[in-house]
Amino acid sequence: MKVPYVMTPGPTQVRENVRLARSLECTNPDLDFNFYDFYRETCIKIGQFLNTKNRVRILSGEGILGLEAACASLTEKDDRVLVIDNGIFGEGFADFIKIYGGDVVFFKGDRTKSIDIEKLKEFLDKDSNFKYATVVHCDTPSGMLNDISKICPLLKEKGILTVVDSVAAMGGEEVRVDDWKIDIILGGSQKCISAPPGLTILSVSNDAIESMKARKTPIASFYCNLLIWENYYENKWFPYTPSSSDIVGLRAAIDNLLEDKDIFERHRKIAEGVRYAVQESGLELYVKEGFSNTVTVINTPANMDNKMVRDYMCQTYNVLIAGSFGYLEGKVFRIGHMGENARVDKIAYTLFAFQKSLEHFGFKLNCDLSQKFLERF
Repeated sequence: MKVPYVMTPGPTQVRENVRLARSLECTNPDLDFNFYDFYRETCIKIGQFLNTKNRVRILSGEGILGLEAACASLTEKDDRVLVIDNGIFGEGFADFIKIYGGDVVFFKGDRTKSIDIEKLKEFLDKDSNFKYATVVHCDTPSGMLNDISKICPLLKEKGILTVVDSVAAMGGEEVRVDDWKIDIILGGSQKCISAPPGLTILSVSNDAIESMKARKTPIASFYCNLLIWENYYENKWFPYTPSSSDIVGLRAAIDNLLEDKDIFERHRKIAEGVRYAVQESGLELYVKEGFSNTVTVINTPANMDNKMVRDYMCQTYNVLIAGSFGYLEGKVFRIGHMGENARVDKIAYTLFAFQKSLEHFGFKLNCDLSQKFLERF
């Protein structure tokens, strides 16, 4: 199978040392006590990266598992839950909450801008009777970044637990879990962390654990029950057999992140360079305010078939970028510059291929995308 140059906003390219780590001989993770130490040490390293002393866990399932597990573990019938919504994934939290019987209340923001903190504060001053609130750090379909450093402390001041989807931001945007009062934060292996798909990582606070323990009804799931992991290390018992080779690969990827002392600056410079080139070229960015440093979302030019451009780009230049879905389907292109994708040479070639593909279908740009991008370096 021919593998394209994957420049999507997740999954991302995977470094060779991560691939090699996953090829090592597997043990029996349930019975080999050394693996419990390895798992625990990996969780501690993740905690260092997230700046937290809270419990960290690795779940065997793509990032969506973490989103559902948080909602399943916290939600009881008729619990009022605030869903902060300014994008497809923000709105999507409501589906999980409803599945477990929660009563969803939306705070809706402009879908081309980050959440307005003052408007959220005004909303909470009138109504703050919520068990927990959900917020998306980076909305991958739109490239929107929300300021969780302000949103989460504001919620906690009102006694509201916080659940943050940072799947598309964690590793490319700074996260300070303890300083920002985040109760549950969720990430995925396949995005900025640059490991293959298949794992959720999360941290969970004592407040969140106590809320789960104080439930009047049992958590309506086993696989999505975060409490079953509470004493795994002391008891030397995993709730289910972990994906051991995936976790070994994840450990290598986390080590890569911890060794990269300029990781957030690298993501920032590349993101700014891409946005500069796009705007100079005559293309339009979808987001107006609140740009993510991990993905750039570009409006499809008028009368152009988004999928045809992407297919041509992949077939001709072997570069895979993404469209979007939901209300953005066919309307935008998405270029991922997260994790191992956030490298100057990779982005320069991606922009070259993107420009040639647009020109093939008749769209003329005002400048050379790659050259404009490289001016910033």
